[in-house]
Amino acid sequence: MQKVLLIGYLGRDPEVKYSQQATAIAQFSVATTERWKDKGSTLQEHTEWFAVKAFGRRAEVVGEHLQKGSRIYVEGRKRTESWDDKQTGAKHYRDLVYVDRIEFLDSKGSGNGNGETAEGASDATTVTEEDVPF
Repeated sequence: MQKVLLIGYLGRDPEVKYSQQATAIAQFSVATTERWKDKGSTLQEHTEWFAVKAFGRRAEVVGEHLQKGSRIYVEGRKRTESWDDKQTGAKHYRDLVYVDRIEFLDSKGSGNGNGETAEGASDATTVTEEDVPF
């Protein structure tokens, strides 16, 4: 079993497309940053970027309510996608996090947009399996 847990910020606005079967697919990037002090008490920082994909109703909600800079919590699983380069024929690979659960962590009026959440009722909104029609 594997599980990926992320808390971070969207690096760009989500891009929502639809499959041939009319399933929404949202792609976006999430930056997570860890900070620590080294032996000399100097503050160090490392930012890691993750490519993330959401499907179905989750993807629609992400597209409607998140934007670059939004703070989120993501639970998901790592997947590796591959494709062939049309010009060279070379095989390419990319690791992604497929979303199983997402929470919007921005509080209303946080200054990174209109402050709305998916439900419009609380500061942290969770989109779970029950919210997805498949």
